[in-house]
Amino acid sequence: MKITTFDPLIVSPKADDVIKVFEELGFERTHAPVTDTGTMEVQSMRMKHKEGGYHVDVADVPQVPQDMTYIRMNVDNFQEAYDILIKHGFVNKKGDQTLDTNHAKEATMVSPSGFTIALIQHIK
Repeated sequence: MKITTFDPLIVSPKADDVIKVFEELGFERTHAPVTDTGTMEVQSMRMKHKEGGYHVDVADVPQVPQDMTYIRMNVDNFQEAYDILIKHGFVNKKGDQTLDTNHAKEATMVSPSGFTIALIQHIK
């Protein structure tokens, strides 16, 4: 399994405010996908630092009570990564369900100590 992306994902009810902070820190908006989660559409913003080249993602989710930080991990083999996380005590927030769209397979995985990984495999 290969990890293709590994960066912070901030889920926020005030995404515009978060985006402004990162813009002032030297990040630029590069991609703004909308994902249908089955219960709502989530607009996210991929941002890249102009000089350093690293990324941060910001998702606009008005239903959350406060900002939450996840690790976004894109992989080339979802099942292998999922199995590794499960073996280490992670649980899928949706039981055994995944979000399957025409462009990705996703699961939100929570570690025994509480940190969260948004596990994603893009479908090509």
